[in-house]
Formats: sequence, C-alpha cells, structure tokens
Amino acid sequence: MGKKILLVDDEPFQLRLMQKVLNENGFEATTASSVESALEVLQNDIQDLIISDIEMPTIDGFDFRKRLLEDKKFKNIPFLFHTSHNKEMLIDKGLALKAIDYIDKNTPVEQLVAKVKNILATVVEQNEKSIAELKSVADKLNLKNVPQKKLKLKNFEINIFHKTYQNHPGGDFIDLIKIDDRYTFVVLGDVMGKKWGAWFFSFTFLSYIRSAIRLCVFDGNLSVAKIMQRINQVIHVDEFLNDIYSTLSLVLIDDETGDISYCGASDLPLLKYNPASQEVTQYKSKGLLLGFFKNGNFNEQSIATTSNDRVYLISDGVIDFEAKGVKKTDLNLFLGSLKMHLNQNLSFNQITESIFNSQKYQVDDCSLIQIKRL
Repeated sequence: MGKKILLVDDEPFQLRLMQKVLNENGFEATTASSVESALEVLQNDIQDLIISDIEMPTIDGFDFRKRLLEDKKFKNIPFLFHTSHNKEMLIDKGLALKAIDYIDKNTPVEQLVAKVKNILATVVEQNEKSIAELKSVADKLNLKNVPQKKLKLKNFEINIFHKTYQNHPGGDFIDLIKIDDRYTFVVLGDVMGKKWGAWFFSFTFLSYIRSAIRLCVFDGNLSVAKIMQRINQVIHVDEFLNDIYSTLSLVLIDDETGDISYCGASDLPLLKYNPASQEVTQYKSKGLLLGFFKNGNFNEQSIATTSNDRVYLISDGVIDFEAKGVKKTDLNLFLGSLKMHLNQNLSFNQITESIFNSQKYQVDDCSLIQIKRL
C-alpha cells in the first residue's frame, strides 16, 4: 500500500488533478476542500504527508499549520505548502511554521511527484536512523523489554514470539520473573497510543512491575490481583506517566501444583487449549488500564492445568490487520487459526511461522506467549 497523502485546497479542479497524478504514481491521496474537512480526515486516519494551499476561506493554510503544531497527534506529520504565490515573505512565514518545503502550483507534474517521493524517502531515512541510534544506546545500556529466549521449568515450558512493526520498537513489553524453583511470573503489557515512542515508556512500566512483584513476594503476598493493584497505585501517582496507559497480563505459575493464577488490566483474554477436548477456553479480565484510576477493580482467576495443556497471552497486534485501508480487529479469526494449528499438533515455532507469515499485513507490534504444561 502506498503512502497516504492529504491534499487540502478550496479549488476542486486542483484537488482532482493532484489526486489523480499522485494515485497514478502509487500514493493513496485523500482530498479535503477546507481545513475543517482536513481535520476530520486526520481524526480518522493519520497521514504520511500533508500538502496544503495557503489561501482558503475561513481558515487559511498558515492557521491550519498552527493548529496541527498544537496537537501532539498531528504536529510531526510532514507538511508542504502548495500555492501560486512566490513572495519571499510568504515562503519565510510558511517555513517558520516548520513546514518541510514550499511547492509552486506551476511546478510540472513530474517534478511534483519526484519532490514528494524525495521528501517521504528522507522522512523514512531519518526515522530509521533515529531508531537505529536508540537501539544502539539501549543495547549498550542492556535495556531490553522482551526476553531473548524461552524458559524451561520442571513442569512447564514458556515460549515467546515477538515481532515489531516495520522494525520500529513498539509498546509491547514482556518479562519472565522466576522467584524460586516453585513460582514464576509471566508479564505481558502494551503501552497505548504512542506508536513506536511507546518503547521508551515500556521500560518504566517494566521497572515498576518488577519492583512491585519483588516487594509483594518479600511480604509473603503471591496474589496477582493484589500485586496488580500495587502496580496500578504507583503508576497512577507518577506524573511522568499521567497521560500514558498500559494493558497488562500478569500470570503466576505454580510449578508444584500445576496451577496458574491470572489477573488482567484491560488486556485481551487469556486462552487455554485442552488437547483432549480440542477446545479453547477464554478467561477475560475485568480490570481497567494501568494508572487510569487509583482502584483498577482487578480480579484474580485460578486455572488448573494438566499434561500438554497450553495457555496463551496475546497483545492486540496479534488480532489487528488492515483491509482496504481500514484497521480491523478480529479475535475470533485468530482463535480459529490458532485452534486449527493446535489440533494439528504443530509446534510453537510452526504455529507462529504459519500465522505471522510475510503475507500478513501487520499494523502493530505482535506478541504471543505460550505456557505449555509438560
């Protein structure tokens, strides 16, 4: 799918012409005849580039740009002014508003397309460079938000699949915390609404979770609901995280009894597959997003397991996909695919290779954890 470009102009002919040219060159161009219409488009679909006229009734292009700069969701979208004016004063005013460039309406079509391609390629290159630098720093500091290998216990085996979106570090975070030979905690969370920048905040959430688990264990408290509430209270009062929320699945494995305790905060259901019945059971949480309220109303569920039972934790990237330019979510579609593969007695690697192959159009980072009773 081509890059999304929003065209804003009050001249219908100009809009249709640019849309036709850009679509024919592999872009997905959307038009808006006013700033109000453009803002409605952006509320429903974030664009890769905005090209806007300057002179428009009611709200002109400069005021449009100012509004975008005041909104965290839109201020980083690359912005071009497209106008018939070539006065230096107007150009300087546009560039002062952090517009990438200025395109004259008399620019030949071939040059317009080439300029758009170059701008988008530069944006991608800069993003990749920034991400590579961040990853390098994280590696040097040994900052990791996903374990690098599976964990084998006496009666359980824990496998992890994690796939980033377009190689961008995302908001999913995973941890396996072995307390002793009997108890092991499994953590899966997803920082919401920050795109790849959520990666920064995932380390903070993980640090709180690790600390809360250790402190509660030291106090003799192994209730996942009470631990979740402790985590929630600390995050709720942290000013650094006051507008950032996260889902969380918290699981405690008892390696002696084979029981699993589960508590969730606005996460997707925990899934348990029984090979004897070939059925998948869903365990749904009632808890709210971490930090949303002081009391998250968390509940705890106990799940008994027998030999070869498999329990799954998933993040929303697993069930999200894009169809005809629209993001869709379908848990039942994933459940059907997972059940089919499990009934064929496929290994964890075979399942993930099949479900998350190169044909799947990924729209978010994906995380899948399998806890298998041996």
